[in-house]
Amino acid sequence: MPVLRSTEGTVHEMHGSRFTAYVAPSHGSTELCAWRLEVPAGTQGSAHHVSREEVLHILSGILEVSVDGTPATAEAGDTVLVPAGSSLRVDNPGTHPVAAWVTTSAGIEAVLADGTRLSPLWSR
Repeated sequence: MPVLRSTEGTVHEMHGSRFTAYVAPSHGSTELCAWRLEVPAGTQGSAHHVSREEVLHILSGILEVSVDGTPATAEAGDTVLVPAGSSLRVDNPGTHPVAAWVTTSAGIEAVLADGTRLSPLWSR
């Protein structure tokens, strides 16, 4: 179905954040993945390397992001481009939750600081 209802997302939680998948191979996509990311107030993210490009569009709130060690602040309306192979860390040190829309390619993997490889459930 071309219209994915807000109630049809699949919810996953990891590292204190919530990922609600709408577009992924498990939802009928062959090339793209898209999910809503919700980062609670006071959340410190986990640094990881991404195998494919990611785009984070901030829907509400303010995130602290670091791409390849370069810190930046992104607020509602801003978009963050994360190149393939980059290190990414997303923190919400504020007192309000943050919501973002994330898009990437199917098959993305993340490598955590300890070498653990993840194929995120919300992108499969």
